[in-house]
Amino acid sequence: MTATAHALVGAVIATKFVNPFVGYPAAFASHFLMDAIPHWDFGTNWRKKSRLRLFIESTIDVVVGFALVFVLFRNLVDPVYLWSMVVMAQLPDWLEVPAWYFNFKVPPFSWAQDFQDFIHHRLALPWGLAVQGVVVVMVLWALSFTPVGPLLAQVF
Repeated sequence: MTATAHALVGAVIATKFVNPFVGYPAAFASHFLMDAIPHWDFGTNWRKKSRLRLFIESTIDVVVGFALVFVLFRNLVDPVYLWSMVVMAQLPDWLEVPAWYFNFKVPPFSWAQDFQDFIHHRLALPWGLAVQGVVVVMVLWALSFTPVGPLLAQVF
């Protein structure tokens, strides 16, 4: 999934799971659950792209995600918690960058890359982006209208 998709889902999880002992693992796990669904992202066909192009596309993706989170969620939850949840939802991709982009094959970066390679199911455009859009909308909708977060936060 794109960094934007992970950011939006992390932000919604932050609004529903106010207890960080529940929220952080939920945001982290959401990354792998989303990436297991066939999707397109800027890393699709990365071998055909220059490092500069990949860097620019990925940076734009992250900035768009952060901007959307700021516009949509800035007044809904504590900003420190919100942004830490966004980073937590994107963390597996951030951990993968040194191994993937700089060929720095040292744990935990190489582990992150290996696991991401195993879990990822990529799909070419336009279907990969369409599937991603549907999945993100469904996750955002489901989490927005369920009382599951506050209930779990009270339990834990």
